[in-house]
Amino acid sequence: MTLSSRIRHAVAALAVVGSLAAPAAAQSIANPGPEQVASARPNEMPAGQELDVRLQTTLDSDTAQPEDRFEATTVVDLVQDGRVLVPAGSVVRGLVRDVHRASRTHRTGELTLSFDEVVIGGQPHAIRANAVDTIKSEGVRGEAGRIAAGAGVGAIVGGIIGGVKGALAGILIGAGGTIAATEGKDVEIPAGTVLRIRLEEPAWVGR
Repeated sequence: MTLSSRIRHAVAALAVVGSLAAPAAAQSIANPGPEQVASARPNEMPAGQELDVRLQTTLDSDTAQPEDRFEATTVVDLVQDGRVLVPAGSVVRGLVRDVHRASRTHRTGELTLSFDEVVIGGQPHAIRANAVDTIKSEGVRGEAGRIAAGAGVGAIVGGIIGGVKGALAGILIGAGGTIAATEGKDVEIPAGTVLRIRLEEPAWVGR
């Protein structure tokens, strides 16, 4: 699903929140639909498959160390042939491969991140993925939507509106998952930021 289509779904969800529609109606209007797996092979996420994951902790080139581990969670269901292959909320584990702190000789801070595991139903599956985009989160608005219009809209406001606002300012992502600050300082990726990651090779995640 493209960023523009997610924004359209977010706008629809906000309209439902504003009208305080009944939960059943809100569910049908607000549900943006899952991501579809771009492969006909059962249980396969192909190379090039993209996932949006929400970062659980802040990453900062001033404090991070190579080999630091971190976690994110998937934002929406990933579906294949009508079956949920990777449920929303699944843990995706990552690794800080390299760090450059901002300094006089290396003015711009950089973090190189990779992702090597997704956990589905308590079962870990190996993946090989890199970040390709960062999207700023709005966070608290999800809770406001949940309170205003029930769980149907709240899930969308929290997962989509709370996750897709626009590219995170001051950050540029290069090849191989290297994330750099554009303002000549250390790069900081706050907890709650949505990272779009792309698989570098196929991964099998079914049972």
